[in-house]
Order: sequence, then C-alpha cells, then structure tokens
Amino acid sequence: MKEKTSFEEDLKRLQKIVEELSSGKITLGESLKKYEEGVKLAQSCSKTLSDAQRKVELLMKKDGKFDLEKFDEPEAGEEK
Repeated sequence: MKEKTSFEEDLKRLQKIVEELSSGKITLGESLKKYEEGVKLAQSCSKTLSDAQRKVELLMKKDGKFDLEKFDEPEAGEEK
C-alpha cells in the first residue's frame, strides 16, 4: 500500500512532473506515465484544498457563534 504523502510533497512532485513534461526530453511512454501520475496528484491536491476550505467555512465565527460562511475569493484587483 502506498504511504500517504503530504499536500506539500504532492505539490512539489506535481511541479516536477510539469517541468519534465514541458522539457520535451522524455519519451512518449514516459510522458504518458508522468501525465497519469500528475492527474492523480492534481486530484489529490484539489481534494485536500476543498476539504481545508470546508473546514475554514465551518469554523468561521459570526456573532460569537460558529456559523457556516462561504469563503469567497476577492475579484481581480480587489482586496478582502
């Protein structure tokens, strides 16, 4: 069974894969394997971020009570 890696480790590995694929120095077969691994890592990172966002939303306090509040990103050029 594969050992669970951290978000940071997965993200670093994903960045390395992107660099390798962008270099054009690996074979088609290697590229396909790296791409498949990259997709799995991207899905894992996305799930981790979604889980973290849900936790933040659930833990935001409003009027002294815990209340579910949507975590919206500021629009381009706008600060929160």
